[in-house]
Amino acid sequence: MRKIKAVSLHNTKRLVIKVGSALIAPQQDGCKARYLLDIAQFIVHARSRGIDVLLVSSGSVAAGAHHFKNPDRNNIAIKKAMAAAGQMDMMSTWDRFFDFPSAQLLMTHADLRDKERYNSIRLTLFSLLEEGILPIINENDAVTTDDLKVGDNDNLSAMVAAAADADTLVICSDVDGLFDKNPNTHSDAQLIKEVSSITPEIYAMTSGPTSSVGTGGMKTKLEAAEKATSHGIMTYIINGFDEKTFAALLEGDNPGTLFTPFDKPMEESQHWMTHTAAEYGELVVESEGIDTAEELNCEEILSIEGEFSAGETVLIKNTKGQRLAKASSNYSSCLLNFVTQKTDGVNMSQMQRNIGPIISNNDIAVLEKK
Repeated sequence: MRKIKAVSLHNTKRLVIKVGSALIAPQQDGCKARYLLDIAQFIVHARSRGIDVLLVSSGSVAAGAHHFKNPDRNNIAIKKAMAAAGQMDMMSTWDRFFDFPSAQLLMTHADLRDKERYNSIRLTLFSLLEEGILPIINENDAVTTDDLKVGDNDNLSAMVAAAADADTLVICSDVDGLFDKNPNTHSDAQLIKEVSSITPEIYAMTSGPTSSVGTGGMKTKLEAAEKATSHGIMTYIINGFDEKTFAALLEGDNPGTLFTPFDKPMEESQHWMTHTAAEYGELVVESEGIDTAEELNCEEILSIEGEFSAGETVLIKNTKGQRLAKASSNYSSCLLNFVTQKTDGVNMSQMQRNIGPIISNNDIAVLEKK
């Protein structure tokens, strides 16, 4: 999909900035102001220019770790307790930098992948911004389980940016941006200033997390940039440890790596289904591709995998295992298994015609081939 020429922060109306654990609590002994002051000043200056700002802040586990004596870091319950203890410290640290009100929003992937709760989050964010309140968002690590986790706040920030109708996402890292190889292990690594398309070759440049504090690495930041740019959101990966970075952004310069947004971004519902909605089951078809102008009917389905209810999102794939689309199923897996089976003495074709399309053409999102 063709990209548009990037615009600077001067044209931004709504911005999401993501700050990681290494900036919040670099020594895991509580929140420190060393790096956060520059970020807070950036937020203040951006708001003074009329830009709506949302802050996605990691750091609750790192901020709460010092309250525990010799904790077992592999103990999930201990990590959840650290998150619960550290969340208050993290919020109070941010709040003391600002002379305007802030609000805490804790969420899980379950909140985002459920359409009704997702829309509720959108309305809450819009209401806060309308009143000039700074939303501070984090994953609810104290209660979430593995199957409900987004897993990293890079991807969470992209989901929040899409939900909030932001036009810019700024992801703070511990390096200047995306390099052609790991700059921590290669002295000849070159910074890539602008990326117009996130290809498999771009992903191949990434490595795991470079910080012992954070949970993400450059790969999760690329995943976030891919989600955001497909929604028309200009995305920067910058060095959050360098105070000059934020001054450059405010001047309209690119201090890191800029990912340019799609010329024709996905509609809200399509983006949610593609990048946020969970897959509760799978429909296997013979087709090599999916045409969104057409509805999917029973006779086109070869098999149904998994258990799902009517209205839940399913993956449509072909017999080669290729992911073709995600869609909202009009019927449950139980009913579909019944009407698609071959049973002697029962006119299944008539029954299939009577129940109508399995997937309506306005409830489907075609997946781009990688």
